[in-house]
Amino acid sequence: MSAARPLPLLRALAVTAALPLLLTACGYGSEAKKDDDKAQFAATGDKKLSAAEVRIGYFPNLTHATALVGLQEGLIEKELNGTKVKPQSFNAGPSEIEALNGGSLDIGFIGPSPSINGYVKSKGSNLRIISGSASGGVKLVVNPDRIKTLDDLKGKKIATPQKGNTQDVAFLNWISEKGWTVDPESGKGDVSVVRTDNKVTPDAFKQGSIDGAWVPEPTASKLVSDGGSVLLDETALWPDKKFVITNIIVSQKFLKEHPDVVEAVLKGTVKTNEWINANPDKAKASANAKLEADSGKALDAKVLDPAWPSIAITDDPLASTLKTQSEWAVKAKLIEQPDLAGIYDLTLLNKVLKAAGKPEVSDAGLGAK
Repeated sequence: MSAARPLPLLRALAVTAALPLLLTACGYGSEAKKDDDKAQFAATGDKKLSAAEVRIGYFPNLTHATALVGLQEGLIEKELNGTKVKPQSFNAGPSEIEALNGGSLDIGFIGPSPSINGYVKSKGSNLRIISGSASGGVKLVVNPDRIKTLDDLKGKKIATPQKGNTQDVAFLNWISEKGWTVDPESGKGDVSVVRTDNKVTPDAFKQGSIDGAWVPEPTASKLVSDGGSVLLDETALWPDKKFVITNIIVSQKFLKEHPDVVEAVLKGTVKTNEWINANPDKAKASANAKLEADSGKALDAKVLDPAWPSIAITDDPLASTLKTQSEWAVKAKLIEQPDLAGIYDLTLLNKVLKAAGKPEVSDAGLGAK
């Protein structure tokens, strides 16, 4: 028979044996979130990935809800097995594309027009679209005292966020389909298209220097809260009421060198989207908390509540709608006919979707060969 162990040693062994259970119960330490809804998103496996960090860009917009919630709740980072997420916030597509092309950004959430422009300008060498993120969330909001019908837009001043951006292209196409003409460079014509940063559009609207705006959320709902009226929701113009408003893109260099990291990020975004759609109220609060953390100010409920349900969160990049948007930009003479062959690489996304028992998505014939 072995000799009895001293009492202090027995106590030490008991604590050691209990430690893994304690750490499991606490998640990722004292900072771990305790919401049981998030437990299912814990990463599996202990294998370290090939990059020490991944730099992820996004806009502080509700149309970037996947990024906002995925970062706020840690759902993306939990899939990375120790690879650090370095988030970067941008206010415009060109600056995010510049960061990606310059090597200071690896993965980004961005609209279709900057994706197209960035791909074409680099002759297809610098980025790939690897997933969808959001659809919809764009509205034409007007001053109801000045504009009561769509025909009343003729002769009025309507803001878009930036020349050649996604909303600008859509509005110019809508104008042309009305039979009206506008110079795409100056914005002058039957309708005055005033390119205005979303941050200052609400003030311009309140001051009366514009009569309305074709803008994404939450800017659209901010205008409504200031007395504006929604004259048109862009989803009404699209088949199935779906069109891409946010993509996920990646540096081709990063994709080639660190496909395991890209796959892990996509696992995180797919799980984030699943959680958002299953928990809309919690997700709305989470997105607003991230906006407050980034800007110092949360959205008022009168803006957030109507804006949130107008955005559809999806893994599908809705590639056929990106092709349509590029055709609109060509028709508006903002770009020359682009060669978009290879702009998508949905290989890793479809791998993740298949493993999760979800349907695979299409690149509309624009996939990398």
